[in-house]
Amino acid sequence: MFKKTKFLKEQKILRLATVDKKGNPHLVPVWYDYTGTKFHIGTNTRTKKAKNIQKNNKVCFCIDDGVWSPIHGVMGNGKARLILKEVTVKKIAKKILLRYFKNLEGKSAKELLDNTDCIIEITPGKITTWEY
Repeated sequence: MFKKTKFLKEQKILRLATVDKKGNPHLVPVWYDYTGTKFHIGTNTRTKKAKNIQKNNKVCFCIDDGVWSPIHGVMGNGKARLILKEVTVKKIAKKILLRYFKNLEGKSAKELLDNTDCIIEITPGKITTWEY
């Protein structure tokens, strides 16, 4: 039986789709954290995904585990908002980065943390899962 929450906490890449001001989709792979009810993605307010969400908060996403059977996946849509409060942003950004780095002392981790000035918070609406 497919355990969605466990799967979402174990996976590492979420593909996030936003819509630009001309109505064109913008799809990017991102690092994330799943709280059990919401997704958090660290980014910078200058990125296209952040700018798109400021104008249109509708997003969709997909997380899957590849090409070898059994294949599992979760896709959904929802509403996104930008968290901009610096204390909250840094706290969530550290939690996200620690999923991908052993610590935050390395050059890459420090640069990513320094460049993160907002968190995209996704509240899922409809979610679909699959297992083949």
